[in-house]
Amino acid sequence: MRNAIDILGIPVDNVSMDEALSKVESFLEENRVHTVYTPNSEIMMAAWRDPHLKKLLCEADLLVPDGAGVVLASKILGSPLKERVAGFDLTNRLFAFAKEKETAFFFCGGKPGVAEEAVKNLLSRNINIQVRGVRNGYFNEDEEDEIINDINSSGADVLLVALGAPRQEKWIHKNRDKLKVKICIGVGGTFDVLAGRSTRAPKFFQKNGLEWLYRLYKEPWRFIRMMDLPRFILLAMAVRIGLKKV
Repeated sequence: MRNAIDILGIPVDNVSMDEALSKVESFLEENRVHTVYTPNSEIMMAAWRDPHLKKLLCEADLLVPDGAGVVLASKILGSPLKERVAGFDLTNRLFAFAKEKETAFFFCGGKPGVAEEAVKNLLSRNINIQVRGVRNGYFNEDEEDEIINDINSSGADVLLVALGAPRQEKWIHKNRDKLKVKICIGVGGTFDVLAGRSTRAPKFFQKNGLEWLYRLYKEPWRFIRMMDLPRFILLAMAVRIGLKKV
């Protein structure tokens, strides 16, 4: 039975990193498409404002808390999640598993050349995963059928979609019935980090729930968007004391 915590009307899976990986592994044994999303506070706030986004998050096969703010909100609401499950870390754990199980990937998204650089760097680190195809994220709706045909004909098991949130989640949801892969994961900026185009916060910031602060330092232009983090926490507090209803 699925163990999920209701956070502002969205069922976030209450899993550890190991449990999340185990669920993803089990999806590979089933002959259908599974959707995996990794929302942070910004995405959760976007879903509060956008009923369609909220609906597709609710319909995910696995929804893990990527941001420390989501974990904090669960504590405020009285049903704490086990831990933060960062999408970047979950993807890298899946690479390690896939190396042994011969799971094949398709990388879709990022700027031109980034996915190729990401794959090259993985191979240079002896992470010898099978990559059946790459495609950058610069395409329009008219090109989608061709891209989906390329993905399906590649024989990939896992589709990694790096189009940025919430575009990637909406793209996966819209096309999931056309895809023949077993797992679709929205991976955000994962390709950029793997390619060396950007860096993750130091371990201190990761362990103390301060990755947002490091990201703001590196990308100050994100200030307006990052205001959704305190808004999200205040919203959770308002729901907890009954000033807001889900």
